[in-house]
Order: sequence, then structure tokens, then C-alpha cells
Amino acid sequence: MKIAIIGAGAGIGFQSVLQALEKGHIVTALSTNTDHIAHHPNLIKINGSATSPLDLKKALKDSDVVLITVGTKNKKATTLFSNIAKTLISVADEVNFTEPVLVITGFGAGESKNYLSFFMRLVISLFLKDQYADKTIMEKLITKSALKWEIIRPGMLTNGNLTLSYKAINKLYKGMKVGKISRADVAHFLIIEAENPKMLYKYVALTN
Repeated sequence: MKIAIIGAGAGIGFQSVLQALEKGHIVTALSTNTDHIAHHPNLIKINGSATSPLDLKKALKDSDVVLITVGTKNKKATTLFSNIAKTLISVADEVNFTEPVLVITGFGAGESKNYLSFFMRLVISLFLKDQYADKTIMEKLITKSALKWEIIRPGMLTNGNLTLSYKAINKLYKGMKVGKISRADVAHFLIIEAENPKMLYKYVALTN
């Protein structure tokens, strides 16, 4: 299948590129810098921006599924995530894109904020407050749109190995524990879900 990965240059996106190619999929990788991604006969690289309508159109063209995996090191007053959502919704409407869109935000966005552990509540409050506020806006925009969406909320991300021992939780409940998870495991879930979407129109928490 043809998988578009937006934010493919690092982290979850980069891991998703590697795993998708390994499974024989055709991958369109959009990132501000794709030069370090090794060339592959099934790989189409687009150096561009997730907030550029033109770049997004190129990525979405003929794709069977889209993965939004963009991250940022900017911890203050960012509007990156909501801007991506607005651009994506506009472009998808313009080109009549009706395939699944899997969107990475984070556990702590939206209503999941009320289910954070004390430690993670403190970390987000001190260091990631603006990011998560904008991720919440992103979620609201995506879920109220005509997109065939799925929101994926990983716990604290690590650079650990692929373990395949993670859990996907599609409901919020008192006492739930969402801890660390490797970017490789998040990527694995994304590719499996892209191949056979089972949790569309749901919010999915990922943890080890």
C-alpha cells in the first residue's frame, strides 16, 4: 500500500518510514529535511513543510493512508500542531481525500489530561504546557472535520528498541496507567493500524 508519513525526518516518523519500507510498502516521506533518510526504491522523499498546502498535496496524492507524526523542540507558544491540522483539513477537502488519517498527539492532550499520573502532570505543566495546549486544539480540529481520523496518544517517548509488548487502550478510565513507550513501538502500531484500521474515530493511548 501507499503510506504518506508527515514528519518523517525524525522520531516516530523516521521509525515509521523504516518499518513501512521493511514491510514492502511504498512510502512518501515529507519532512523539512529528508536528506539523511537512505534511498530506497519504494521511497519518495519530499523536502517541505507540513503546513504548506502544496507540499501536503504532493504527499497525499494517491496515498492509501496518512500518518501525522510531526514533533517540535519548540516548547513555548507553538501553534505548529493546530496549523498542521488546519492545512490538512483544507487540503483534504480540496482534493477530496477520504482515506484514513492517523494523528500522533500525546497522552495529556484533550480529556486525557485528567488521567495523567502526578509525575507526567508535573512534567507537562513545567515544560510542555504550550505544546499540549496546541495538541489539544489539533485534536479538536481533526475530530470535528470530515477526515477519517484516529488520534494516537503515546505516553512518554523513549529511544528504546522495538519490543512489541506495548498496549493500545481506546478508552479513558480511572486508575489507568500510561507510562513510557519507545518510538519504535509507536511506529509499529501506526503501520499495523495503517494496514488494517481497527480504531478509526477513537482516541488510542499507547504505553508499555
